[in-house]
Amino acid sequence: MKPVAPELQVAAWLNTARPLSMAQLRGKVVAIYAFQMLCPGCVSHGIPQAKTIRTTFPEQDVAVIGLHSVFEHHDVMTRAALEAFVHEYRIDFPVAIDQPSAHGPIPLTMENYQLRGTPTLLLIDRQGRLRASHFGRADDMHVGALIAQLVAEAATQAVQCDDTACSIR
Repeated sequence: MKPVAPELQVAAWLNTARPLSMAQLRGKVVAIYAFQMLCPGCVSHGIPQAKTIRTTFPEQDVAVIGLHSVFEHHDVMTRAALEAFVHEYRIDFPVAIDQPSAHGPIPLTMENYQLRGTPTLLLIDRQGRLRASHFGRADDMHVGALIAQLVAEAATQAVQCDDTACSIR
């Protein structure tokens, strides 16, 4: 049995009226795209793929979240710069700003999920379990098939979850 995905450690949110939590997103498949605005792979592939996921799958089934996870060039990747970036790139899904660490350059969510860099796609099933973590360019067809599989799973299984684990009934 896979454990429940950890909560995101967020300094601030963009494009949402209130903070989101993994607990409140249970019941949906969640696609989290970790990115940095100065990462070429994020700009050329990761963000466009996240936008495609958002427009391809119904919002009642799949939530898309951007996670701006800064582990380099901290002084130039400010909230104001990110707000301009989100506006210019027409990112309309919620974007979490990963909580900086007091002990080093790796932000807290990036550390909790053991991310290797950006772009990274995290896929969390309807029961809140981390089902995929892909660093680098992910093939669009493969990602679409994985998400469709996760969306379909809930229709065939009854799952009971608590704060630490999920089980099939």
